[in-house]
Amino acid sequence: MITGLRGATIWSEDLNRLLPFYRDVLGLPVTVETPGFVVLGPREGPALALGTHSEVRGRNADPARHMVGLLTDDVDTDCQRLANAGVEFVEAPTDYDRLRIATLKDPEGNLIQLLQRIK
Repeated sequence: MITGLRGATIWSEDLNRLLPFYRDVLGLPVTVETPGFVVLGPREGPALALGTHSEVRGRNADPARHMVGLLTDDVDTDCQRLANAGVEFVEAPTDYDRLRIATLKDPEGNLIQLLQRIK
């Protein structure tokens, strides 16, 4: 029986183009690191993986096809910090029902959403 999400992987031609962004700019902790593959986030919950893949070349040609959502407790503060670091945003923080969401691009054009629950 399928019970839920364990994780998602973003593949790249060169892991070293993505890892500094996710680890150093976004601040996600690396919990597993092997040549060409890393896992970011807690071992016990859903995690984001980055890896080098022989079939992936260059920037994402269709960035809206998938989006990775990352939880935050303060989307506005995180957006300001990331904007100051030069991160490109597609959408500023916007309220949608019970979530405040901002959408940004990683170095290869993949879309990432920051999600904050609204009480």
